[in-house]
Formats: sequence, C-alpha cells, structure tokens
Amino acid sequence: MKADSPKDLVPAFFDNTAQTYDSVVNWTTFGKDRYWKREILKQIPNCETILDLACGTGILTFQMAKQFPNSKITGIDITESYLNVAKKKNPYQSVSFLKQDAEKLDLSQKFDCIVSSYIPKYCDPKSLIPVCLNHLKPNGKIILHDFTYPKSSIVKSLWNTYFVILSVVGYFLPSWKKVFADLPKLIRTTKWLDDYEQVMKEHGLETHLQSLTWNSSAILTGIKKI
Repeated sequence: MKADSPKDLVPAFFDNTAQTYDSVVNWTTFGKDRYWKREILKQIPNCETILDLACGTGILTFQMAKQFPNSKITGIDITESYLNVAKKKNPYQSVSFLKQDAEKLDLSQKFDCIVSSYIPKYCDPKSLIPVCLNHLKPNGKIILHDFTYPKSSIVKSLWNTYFVILSVVGYFLPSWKKVFADLPKLIRTTKWLDDYEQVMKEHGLETHLQSLTWNSSAILTGIKKI
C-alpha cells in the first residue's frame, strides 16, 4: 500500500466503484453491512437534524430518513460519482446532498447528530473531531462506525483467508481490485478506535463503544455534554 496517508486511498478506492458499490458492500460483508447499519440506527436519538459524513451512495442516509421522517438529513461526500448515485436514488424531500471534505467541513448550520459509516479509518481524528464539534449542537451526538481487525486468532485466520479470496475476485472486478488488495492492509494497521476515543475524551465527550460481529466492526459514540 503506497500512500502518504489512508485518505490518499480514497480516489483509488472510490472514483470508479459508485455504480456497483451497493451490491458489492452487501455481498462482500455477507449482508452484515445491513446489520451494522441497523445497529447504528439504534444509536441515533429522535432529533431535528442529522449529518451523514461520507454518505456515499446514501445507503445509511435513506435508512435514517425512513426511520426519522421528521428529521432534516444532510449527506456529504468527497466523491462526485457517489453523490450522483445518491441524488438519483433520493426519494425524500427531507434529504439533501453536498460535496464536501469531511475534514474541512464548512456548513452554515449545527446538527443534533453527526453519523458516519466507514470514514474513521481514512481520516485524522485530530482534524475530524474538532470539525464535527464545530457543527454539533449542545448535547449533540457523534456516531462513528468502521471495520476493526478481529482479536481472536481463529477469526483472524478466517478474516485473512477471506481477503485472500477477495483479492482473487478482484481480477474479475477490475474497478474493485485495488480495494480488495489494500483495504485489509489498512484495517490491520489502523488504530482508529483507540485514536478517536482518546481525541473525543480530550474534547470532553462522553464515549461509548460497541463491538460487532466477532470484533470485525465497531461503533464509537461521543456525546457533547454542554
């Protein structure tokens, strides 16, 4: 993996995968992506405004809109092709999409809840958390979800074998070849869970951790107690 930072992988991973993302993320996680997003939804309080960071094609965005029909939801993403897919799918007047870099977020409003699935491993928590706090209302909540490298030796072995298989599958799905090759390296090396929790606590947030699916995924929440 040749990159100065994990964020440098974003164009290579996502510029040419928008049209197939929804189906690929579902079958490559054996449907667990749906389960993980249901767990994310459980963490979201009833509120007026929600921000979906790195919303991608809008999978989670639309699930939030369905569960919270009275909430105004804004999805932001850095990849134009993913936003175009999300906009074409959008059936909700309460949902809007904007192109922005999450680490340089500059919106004219604050939100009750900021949610993101799969962004933590790409971003620097020392950049992302302060930006989120600048856009978060008092007593607001940040919810972050991403992959984690399993701790059990048995699960690790299965996990590693699975990604070897995916790397072979990548030869038949050229647009996903680099993702299948480099994503496991990133997941093995990232310490996003510890790093984000530390930064959240440094900023006075009350944190809570939920591990999912044999520690292959996790949700970290932080509440702004002000």
